[in-house]
Amino acid sequence: MRQQLENIRAEALAAIQNAADKADLEALRVRYSGKKGELTAILKSMGKLSAEERPVMGQLANEVRAAIEAAYEARSTELETLALARKLEAETLDVTIPAEPAPLGHLHPLTLTINEVRSIFEGMGFETIEGPEIEYDYYNFEALNTPANHPARDTQDTFYFSSDLLLRTQTSSVQIRCMEHRKPPIRVISPGRVYRSDAVDATHSPLFHQIEGLLVDENVTMADLKGALAVFAKGLFGEDTRVRFRPHHFPFTEPSAEMDVSCFACGGKGCRLCKGEGWIEILGCGMVHPNVLRGCNIDPEKYSGFAFGMGVERVAMLRHKIDDLRLVYENDVRFLKQF
Repeated sequence: MRQQLENIRAEALAAIQNAADKADLEALRVRYSGKKGELTAILKSMGKLSAEERPVMGQLANEVRAAIEAAYEARSTELETLALARKLEAETLDVTIPAEPAPLGHLHPLTLTINEVRSIFEGMGFETIEGPEIEYDYYNFEALNTPANHPARDTQDTFYFSSDLLLRTQTSSVQIRCMEHRKPPIRVISPGRVYRSDAVDATHSPLFHQIEGLLVDENVTMADLKGALAVFAKGLFGEDTRVRFRPHHFPFTEPSAEMDVSCFACGGKGCRLCKGEGWIEILGCGMVHPNVLRGCNIDPEKYSGFAFGMGVERVAMLRHKIDDLRLVYENDVRFLKQF
């Protein structure tokens, strides 16, 4: 039995050292140390030995097993190192080769429009503020002089979570929040998403963007409103742009007006873009209603102000001659690459 153990040790160590890969190595492990391996078979026959021989042979068998396992672990480590070296050699990269340029995106046309409008008004001293899109009925309607059952609510049907909580229909609600916590002078604009229960078509969407503006101070007049909006129109559409104000009605302003700009495509002569009129409606505006000021604890006898609001999508469509509102929301890269 001693000779058998010595032969197994010599054969196993030589075979393990010459194993070509992990598969060969595993086969050798099974051959010598597995449940039906050669060494295991000898160990099972130890019971046939005499009491004097059994501990001697047992010690030798353990030495053989330990030698085989140590050789197995050492060769396994060597094979892993060799495999990694071959892989690194095969996958060597030339780091001096120029990389392929990564495609870069750019700002969305709506974001570009918002940034342009913000830049113009911030240049006139307006601060940009934001407010929640999920709004209370009070801020969205009542504080803007539009009480329950007021007919003006019909044109701003929106999405309600409860009788008192809704998706805002206008960013004018941010102006109320601002006036509640600030004292005049106030000069702010509030861009953001708004929601109305409109069917999707070429000119309507249940989600769109607005930019509202508010200025409250002593001795503010309609002339200040017209001057500020004229500066805005020239900054956005060009120095030759003219503005026109038409009487209108908004519950939260009095007097109220719609503002048109001279068509920047034809210079006011009349074309397809302006439908032959020479003018394009761009925003609504007016002097802040005394009830709105009073509701925010601002004395309308001492202070006055003006407000305006415009749809960002409308401005973007006019600027870039986009004829379908849905295009700005479909994320079609072929469309967006134009901007």
